[in-house]
Amino acid sequence: MADPLSRAAAEAADAADPLAPFRSRFVADEAGVLYLDGNSLGRLPVATRDRLAAVTAEWGERLVGGWPDWIDAPVTAGDAIATVIGARPGEVLACDSTTVNLHKLVGAALEARRPQVLVVDRDEFPTDRYVLEGYAQRDRLPLRSNAGEPQLERGDLAVLSHVNYRTGALRDLAALQARADAAGATMIWDLSHSAGAVPVDLHAAGAELAVGCTYKYLNAGPGAPGYLYVREDLQDGLRSPIQGWFGQAEQFAMERGYTPHAGIRRFLAGTPPILGLAAVEEGARLTAEAGIDRLRAKAGALTERMIALHDAWLVPLGFGLATPRDAAARGSHVAITHPQAWQITRALIERAGVVPDFRGPDAIRLGVAPLYTRHVDVHDALQRLRDLVALGAHRKLDPTPGRVT
Repeated sequence: MADPLSRAAAEAADAADPLAPFRSRFVADEAGVLYLDGNSLGRLPVATRDRLAAVTAEWGERLVGGWPDWIDAPVTAGDAIATVIGARPGEVLACDSTTVNLHKLVGAALEARRPQVLVVDRDEFPTDRYVLEGYAQRDRLPLRSNAGEPQLERGDLAVLSHVNYRTGALRDLAALQARADAAGATMIWDLSHSAGAVPVDLHAAGAELAVGCTYKYLNAGPGAPGYLYVREDLQDGLRSPIQGWFGQAEQFAMERGYTPHAGIRRFLAGTPPILGLAAVEEGARLTAEAGIDRLRAKAGALTERMIALHDAWLVPLGFGLATPRDAAARGSHVAITHPQAWQITRALIERAGVVPDFRGPDAIRLGVAPLYTRHVDVHDALQRLRDLVALGAHRKLDPTPGRVT
């Protein structure tokens, strides 16, 4: 019987992978580099590169005459995202950044529902914490920081990530939404580390509000527009605190005062980035074509291999596992810990041709993107990591973290 941790076993898994053809639909790898940071920035799809060239040419040829075809891009790209996160057409808007979109939804919920307490996980992604801290200070509201699952009460407004950015732990969105509803609390979900990696069904869960980014598993590129979700029956009862001309009911009636557009468009603000939205649309379409259930199954197998190799090869070298062992309780990245995690991360990139990322104080995140990550990539990356640390190559690097980690 073949060793399940052998490279031959990884090669066999790749040969049987129904998603294997999608790898060729991304811009070719740099020779010899193993990319395990798709949870931070996804690769460039070939279709996106071609679409951006076409839109750029259209801009050059048509100039301002292109706007009749571009003006609906936030809704069109939002509808493409909706197919990936279990939303309906007209419920998702691709626009601005995740942070700005979170400001919009928190501000709208504060005005409409007058929550008494803001709630956030103390291990939440920093921008989510910062947004709530700012509103708590501005409105003199208490901010309750929970460890782990939130204890929700009537009048709470909570922001919670579906997948934890550091550990990869996956929350039960439907169960927590039901708890929020039963308690009379408002929940805003952050889908940044889950959309395109794990199944998300906002409608089935009864979710009201959500935000997310598109440059990770949706592969829309660095700084690509984020998105927000507002359930259809709630849209006209909420008002965005960031008013701009694209959210105006009659946008080109410029002599009038502000009246918010009906529906999801009321959450638009300034002029949308057309090139970025084209990339969002292509990335979401590619993800939907692959099928989220197939992506989830492959991510589970890849992270299972990674954890098994960690146990066999890395534990003896002083590593620990920060990610849940239960595949049903984790997303698409694995966090391993080590006292010298920063130096190891830099050594992997600079000397071993493996690209992960570091999250303080001691975690190395290894992300698998099922559209293009192979089983042999996982095997080879963990082998290079083992050999590098066994030789002590990381000890020669400056232990001071850089500005970008």
